[in-house]
Amino acid sequence: MRHHSSAITPAVDRQFPGITCRRAPQRPHTDAETEQQATNPSGVPVSDVMAPQGAPPQRRPKPVWTHRNFMLLWAGQTASEMGTRVSNIALPLLAVTTLHASAFQVSLITAFTWLPYVFFALPAGVITDRVRTRRLMVWCDILRTVLVASIPASALWWRPSLGYLYVVVAACGVLTVFFNVAYRALLPSLVDEDQLISANGKMGMSQSLAELAGPAVGGLLTGVLGALRTMWVDASSFLLSVATLVMIKTRDPRTEPGPPAERQSFRKQVSEGLRYVLKHPILSRLLLCSSTSNFFVMGMSGIEIVYLVKGLHASPMVVGLVFSVGTVGGLITGMLASRISERVGTARVIWLSMVVPGPLYLLIPLSFPGWGIVLYALGLTAFSANAVLYNAAESSYRQRVCPPEMRGRMSASMLWIAYGTIPLGALFGGALASWIGMRPALVVFALGMWAASLFVVFSPLRGLRDIPTT
Repeated sequence: MRHHSSAITPAVDRQFPGITCRRAPQRPHTDAETEQQATNPSGVPVSDVMAPQGAPPQRRPKPVWTHRNFMLLWAGQTASEMGTRVSNIALPLLAVTTLHASAFQVSLITAFTWLPYVFFALPAGVITDRVRTRRLMVWCDILRTVLVASIPASALWWRPSLGYLYVVVAACGVLTVFFNVAYRALLPSLVDEDQLISANGKMGMSQSLAELAGPAVGGLLTGVLGALRTMWVDASSFLLSVATLVMIKTRDPRTEPGPPAERQSFRKQVSEGLRYVLKHPILSRLLLCSSTSNFFVMGMSGIEIVYLVKGLHASPMVVGLVFSVGTVGGLITGMLASRISERVGTARVIWLSMVVPGPLYLLIPLSFPGWGIVLYALGLTAFSANAVLYNAAESSYRQRVCPPEMRGRMSASMLWIAYGTIPLGALFGGALASWIGMRPALVVFALGMWAASLFVVFSPLRGLRDIPTT
């Protein structure tokens, strides 16, 4: 869902896409008659619509705290998220204060962060399905450690240039694409199937916590140590992630089956992943929902600082406070994701999480100077609650519906399209605000974010209460 652009690495997709940002037969049927009998007129497998007669009630899933491997992954990613948020403050400040970059030159940092998803997401999916997932993640983190550390280290010999920052950001962006695709393929092997929503919720909670504390920590460290030295914090966070990944004790198999699949061409495997997503009656709707939401969210994100400062006359401290308060909803739903999904339904919660908070988004354009800024913070709180809960539920759906040998390509296809709307949304946001004004543009964005829910409301997903177990 919402993607706060990261200076060095985008956060693990919330959207999804997600991401940004989902159940069918585990493998395609080979017998046409069997396939016809196994699906209802909407194209969704009958097993996805109703549980077998006399099925025992679903047991309450064990807490994810009981899984040592997941706790290690969670700890490493929490540290990495915090380091990334710190660099979100330090890197632009380094560009502005030390390298005297213009607003356009600083905006290129964001562009180079997201562009790798357009060019590398699909190849990353194929490669993830061919290699050992955890090993790929370890190497991505090692290389990101070296690249980020090279920024402050280079100051010992020469003055870092904007060009060098762009190279580091772009290279880290490519590695982040591979890491994020691999991470989504690895997570289902670390927890039980009925714990996926809770596990994804905890990951979303870490992102919200990092967004809450990261900017304050980044500002404090930058003030005390300077922007250049603060980059060591982000480098150290990647190193900590490496350590936790290495300590995970689980079999790290290649997810792709045997030699026949290996003989398929690279292009054929890319196409296979795209077809799987686009032809799936529910995955395709989730992709449309996430992509639409990303588009309008990034349109809003592109002008929100300007609106808060110039439209609402907020001081920098108030701006930071507004964004910190806005992450509280995500923290709450991250902690309660498993309980909410049990009460509402693990499948039903996907579309309800998009529909219910929607009207509160309109508090953002209704905000006004003075105490009215509280309305803006409340609108952001509603959205962060939606983002974390939706991403936890839809990620769990995608991870459970997809055959293990297809997970990398499925995730990559979702990321490629859902994240591909991000730069377009940012450009649209600036252009629309310049044309009709910031407040009317915010109304359009709020309604667009809410309207994205229509893709999942009017889909076969609405007929499900729970994600069927395999």
